[in-house]
Formats: sequence, structure tokens, C-alpha cells
Amino acid sequence: MNRQLLLDVLPAPAPTLQNYIAGANGQALAAVRALAPGRALYLWGAAGCGRSHLLKGLASTPDAIYVDVQQDARTLRSLADADSAAAMPPVVAVDDVHNMDETRQAGLFALYNRWRECAATNRAFALAVAGDRAPISMPLREDLRTRLGWDLVFRLDPLSDADKLAALSAQATERGLQLAPEVIQWMLTHRERDIRKLAALLDALDRYSLATGRHITVALLRAMLADPNHKHHDAPTTRAL
Repeated sequence: MNRQLLLDVLPAPAPTLQNYIAGANGQALAAVRALAPGRALYLWGAAGCGRSHLLKGLASTPDAIYVDVQQDARTLRSLADADSAAAMPPVVAVDDVHNMDETRQAGLFALYNRWRECAATNRAFALAVAGDRAPISMPLREDLRTRLGWDLVFRLDPLSDADKLAALSAQATERGLQLAPEVIQWMLTHRERDIRKLAALLDALDRYSLATGRHITVALLRAMLADPNHKHHDAPTTRAL
């Protein structure tokens, strides 16, 4: 098997509610798990706090929909303007509202109105939205900004180092990796501490280990980062050793 084929195996685990490491965000996770048709939820926090993970995990249920700003700007409006007699998805998860342009903001505004109209009917659906700051500080049109706080609102806190260690260890276990604690500790010490980038780095290390036929060690990790033929664009710049 050539190097490229080796690098294409074992994709990173998809975000689920089961593999989300809550840390101090246990109440938010419980609210996401319990989100029922007719309820809305807004999650906010800095990059790397797990907003997208929770929304994608919630939207992994059958017929649920996940929408972000990479998708067609008309997606939200088409959901809001669907035939009033048509069944809505049980869950609509809308990510990164802080990056929405005017068209997407208008679509989300209409979707909130549709959610409220349906909330007490047999067409009720759950609406989960996420952004990088509290509703009052969100750079959105005023009528949409107020709707973000219509129901449940939770701030997500970044993971502690202990939580990140647990998260990376869990990812390694899920992938069947035998990973020495010093490898994860090196990652936490010498890399940026965004859990998404750390998880992507672990994924790349797994692939590099397969490609080179070497066990995962700190030496292999450092060799991967120094390899000019290895491209890992998600990994941040190494800190000075």
C-alpha cells in the first residue's frame, strides 16, 4: 500500500453527543440531550469550546439538519418558507451565526418565526443555534439578535488541560491507538490548546504512524512536524522548545 493510501485510512471519529467531553459544560450537554420539539437552544463561546461538536452531534439523529455558513444562503429561508402543512425536520441546528450575511440572517429570522408558530402544534421542531458571543453582543440585525435569547441560552467554557487530556485519550482509545501519556502531554505543552486542532493533530499522527510503520512516540510526533513532505494544515505553529 502506498503512502497516500495509508494516509487516507481511519478517518477521525464523527462528532457525537457520546464523544463530546463536557468538562464544565455538563449542564449545556444535558440540555442538548434533552432538547425536545418546540424548544430552542442557543450556545455561545469562544472558538474551540465545542459549539459545532454539540450541534453536529445533535443533528446526527435521523432526519435532523445541520446548517452552517458554508451552505447555500437560501437553505434557512427554504426551511422557513416550506409548506405550512409539511412536516419539519425534528431538529434544525444552525452554526456560526456570527458569520452570517444579510441573506442568512433573514433566513434565520424567518426560521425562528416558523419555530414559534409551530411550537405548540404537532409540527413542532427543535431549533439549536450557536455563535461566538452572547446574544446581546452578537453583530446581527436587532430583531434576530433578540430571538437568540427566546428560550434556553448556555455559555460554553473552554476545556481545562485535564479535560483535554481526557478528550485526546478517549479519541485515541476509540481509534484503537496505544498512546503513551507523554505523547499527549507533549502536545498540550508544545502546541496551541484548541481541542479541535489537537484532535486533528492526533488524527494526523495516527496516519503518519501507519505511513511510516513506526509506533507513536514523542520522537515520531516531532519527526512528523519536521517532515517537509508531510502536510498538516490544521496544526498550529510549534511553540519554541
